[in-house]
Amino acid sequence: MARLSFGVCFAPDPPPSRWVDLTKLAEAQGFEYAWLFDSHVLWQEVYPIFTLMAANTRTIKIGPCVTNPGTRDPTVTASALATLNEISGGRMVMGIGRGDSARRVLGQKPVTVEQMEADCRLIRDLAAGREVSYDGVKVRLKWAEHELPIWVAGYGPKALRAAGRVAAEEAGRSFDDILIQAAAPAFISDDLEAAREQVRWFPALVSNHVVDLLKRYDAQDLPKALTDYIKARDHYDYSEHAQRGAAHADFVPDDVIDRFCVIGTVDQSRKRIEELIDVGVDQFNLYLMVEKPEAVIKKYGEAIIPMFS
Repeated sequence: MARLSFGVCFAPDPPPSRWVDLTKLAEAQGFEYAWLFDSHVLWQEVYPIFTLMAANTRTIKIGPCVTNPGTRDPTVTASALATLNEISGGRMVMGIGRGDSARRVLGQKPVTVEQMEADCRLIRDLAAGREVSYDGVKVRLKWAEHELPIWVAGYGPKALRAAGRVAAEEAGRSFDDILIQAAAPAFISDDLEAAREQVRWFPALVSNHVVDLLKRYDAQDLPKALTDYIKARDHYDYSEHAQRGAAHADFVPDDVIDRFCVIGTVDQSRKRIEELIDVGVDQFNLYLMVEKPEAVIKKYGEAIIPMFS
């Protein structure tokens, strides 16, 4: 069986100790990454929680999934993650995108792909202690010393091309060396109907990105499996972003849930994960905005992660 790394991702509602405890559990169960949604109005501020997570673990990698360069100045992000790299012994990673909920709840639009790509390069270099040009001013974090792995979030062709450029910037680097993450909800249950209700919120969340794509691209240039289901979408309420039972998710049909999420029995979950490996995925990041996430973490540690390690 091909090797695959596993991550967990949480939406940090109070209390912070909850996510520290779950990160410790994930590390003990063989997970290699622990991520937090970074949307500072909807949930608690991630950087103090990252500090607690780092101080209470030894090996697991930690970072935002995802931050953006609009609500956070990229020099602040670089300094924060470089500081946390010192605290954690070089275990910080960063997921970054254009900004969805973090921007929209403030009445702002996501930043451009061009800005995101430029700020990826700036953050990466600054966090590693290299000099950068910031608005024409030479800036360097002289104390920073760890490289910062960056995972670029993207659905559309333009964002995915930007991700490829950022990841393959080093001369001579093979695209075979670029890591690909699939992030989606996971839930283990013999009751498929119950499992679907745990994760119906996710295709509804994805619909926001699909709507944006359809404003920029011809529908014929995008996968029908990604675009057809949003025709029944009525609205989206960011106050219920990534929440189980959100009313705006009622339009999502069962077949879309089954396609977008990894749910069902252990055997069904393994088969879906094998499909991810077949298309080149290197990390499966479990969105655990579900009931009793510790049960999912333990079941993966017992019955799934050993199959792919």
